[in-house]
Amino acid sequence: MTAFTTVQRTGLGALAVWVGACGVLPAQAQNYPVLPVQRATAQQVAQRGVPLAELAPNAPETYVVQRGDTLWGISGMYLQRPWRWPELWGMNLQAIANPHLIYPGQTLRLVRDGDFVRLVSGVAGEPETVRVSPRIRSESLADIALPTLKPHLIEPYLTEPLVVDAQAMEQAPRIVATLDSRVLMASGDRAYVRGDAAAPLRVEPGSQRQFRVFRDATPLKDPVTGEILGYEARYLGKALLVRGESFEETADGKGGRVAEYVPATVELSGTKEEIRAGDRLLPPPERTFVNYVPHAPAQDVDARVVSIYGHSALAYAAQNQVVALNLGTQDGMEVGHVLHLLSTGERVKDSTDPAKAMIRLPSERNGTALVFRTFERVSYALILEIRNGVRVGDRLINPQ
Repeated sequence: MTAFTTVQRTGLGALAVWVGACGVLPAQAQNYPVLPVQRATAQQVAQRGVPLAELAPNAPETYVVQRGDTLWGISGMYLQRPWRWPELWGMNLQAIANPHLIYPGQTLRLVRDGDFVRLVSGVAGEPETVRVSPRIRSESLADIALPTLKPHLIEPYLTEPLVVDAQAMEQAPRIVATLDSRVLMASGDRAYVRGDAAAPLRVEPGSQRQFRVFRDATPLKDPVTGEILGYEARYLGKALLVRGESFEETADGKGGRVAEYVPATVELSGTKEEIRAGDRLLPPPERTFVNYVPHAPAQDVDARVVSIYGHSALAYAAQNQVVALNLGTQDGMEVGHVLHLLSTGERVKDSTDPAKAMIRLPSERNGTALVFRTFERVSYALILEIRNGVRVGDRLINPQ
């Protein structure tokens, strides 16, 4: 076996995962969705590149992708409008088979042709190579591929916001008692849970044992129509089922025996706030690849902010906070949609009018938000940048 093995990267989509001295590309790495609108845009742009007018003023001629980079950051480095990432991808369509597969160590290079510019991978005239020693290496795709945004901005919210209907929350297993009759519980404590009669909690092969704890299914009302779009449950922590529900025979005091109900036992962990009797348990969502390609919606969007997640008492949301929107998958909302925030125009008194009439000022662009989680009638978006605070009722529209 040689001391080093050379792996050629043929484009931005190459992945170097090395097992022994053989390259292994996980099959699932090829299956992340590429939206039809992204591919159509890329195919169109790939024919001639992007107009120079679309290029960011300080776009580097060459750039080596670094750990810690993000798709949003690189797109903003090269384009004036970062949400046009599919066009940046389209600059090198043949090399970039899938925009999700962008990795540290790859070199990006601008190629100018008249009034247009393309982005290619590698140094001119040289294949991109990586030298690796013949030892076992294994890295997951999620650990290597560039995320859209800094992971810590989105990851805490991937499992926290939960939109359910009132019936689902009412039927969920509930905490009925605590060890040592404690009123409040935290990580490391044990609690006792009672499930639905039709689906009791059991510790059996293949049964659900991991749960999340929620409280207060708060109605999410459309600020325009007043309609309830769903119920947002507040995330409290995690629970592991260690013993299932059962019945135990005990003496009835009359020489006979009776079967008494015994609730299930769970162990709490990762609590964000204290847990108490009455809180509900729901299974966690399936883990998914969280690399979202930012793109503008294909359809016209006119959404409203329904609530500020986790801060019901706050009047305004700031940068890097999460807001719920009144549109969901049934309205065509997708993970990765980039939207412009508009501040609601203030109602002011016209001091120049002898009658002092009240008028409403026009809405103004206030920032940008990225949709990262969707439900049927509600979506959650991260505020990427704002000028002023965002409040309930503010509009979100297609990026201009």
